Amino acid sequence: MAKPDEFSAANRRASERRANTAVAVAARYDRRRDRIVISLNTGVELAFPPGIAQGLQDATPSDLSDIELSPSGFGVHFPKLDAHLYLPALMQGIFGSKTWIAAQLGAEGGKSRSRAKTLASRANGKRGGRPRKTAAG
Repeated sequence: MAKPDEFSAANRRASERRANTAVAVAARYDRRRDRIVISLNTGVELAFPPGIAQGLQDATPSDLSDIELSPSGFGVHFPKLDAHLYLPALMQGIFGSKTWIAAQLGAEGGKSRSRAKTLASRANGKRGGRPRKTAAG
């Protein structure tokens, strides 16, 4: 359990961070533009399409219309989706975990169509398709 002086120090650090960092004061889903709009205490608004954020890719407008902010102003929560976004990361252009982002990039790369990829696919097809994986042993 934390000691009283550790608790006070943590509260002091949190207050300093909140005073020196932009925090969310409001959030909404703009159906017309298909954007999540987060208003900051600095007067700036951060807007992004929900499809690029982890946990929001397949959300319906109804799911996105219910948004909660954490008391610190650093968290954005979508209760119907159980999705959480971290404002400092969003402001850096990070819309998900490293694993999720890597999966998104891999999926995009797998969709690419190049002449070399097409020729390799045809050559594999003539030989019976993709080679089967063999058990290591």
